[in-house]
Amino acid sequence: MQATVFNIKGAEVTTVELDDNIFGIEPNTAVMHQALVRQHANARQGTASTKTRQEVRGGGKKPYRQKGTGNARQGSRRAPQYTGGAVIFGPRPRSYEKDMPRKMRRLAVRSALSVKAIEDNLLFIDGFEGLEPRTKSMTEALVALKLNGQKVLILVAERDETVYRAAGNLANVKTLVAGYLNLDDMFKYTKVIVPLGALDVINRILGSSTAAGQE
Repeated sequence: MQATVFNIKGAEVTTVELDDNIFGIEPNTAVMHQALVRQHANARQGTASTKTRQEVRGGGKKPYRQKGTGNARQGSRRAPQYTGGAVIFGPRPRSYEKDMPRKMRRLAVRSALSVKAIEDNLLFIDGFEGLEPRTKSMTEALVALKLNGQKVLILVAERDETVYRAAGNLANVKTLVAGYLNLDDMFKYTKVIVPLGALDVINRILGSSTAAGQE
């Protein structure tokens, strides 16, 4: 599979051969769903907490005597029906972490990349040479690449302060190191800009040598 490579001025400069094991597989919807649920679950802090009857203040004596008041008998102000009392079955600190085999996680990312390729939502560029660390410079590049006004995920091989500063103030643009590519960002952003350096990182992590037995 071949793809056209552009520069940040929107001109075609060359072509690149894409690994069919990454960008040309039959997308596995079930694995993508499982990976996305796992990612959202692992992002939860699990720190929500309420107090039980043993933890709330008060309750050292009966609110009133057992008999003769006409009210229901009560033993403690810590009971949940009282203001400031305990919470029944309330949230307690816990872990929401879900596990998933590495082969399945990588299959999910390959499936998402293949979906992007099928939908023509991947744009390959030769790099960000000539880009200035200014919002105006990134905006001009997006206009030249015909991506202005779209939700764009920009991949970089490693953290590049120029790219981060240029895109940092754009509401619908996110910059991400290719090694941290994930389903949530790929589903959240319509277009993905892939410089050749970031493509090398993706090939190294997800390429044919690691794809054996993926199905």
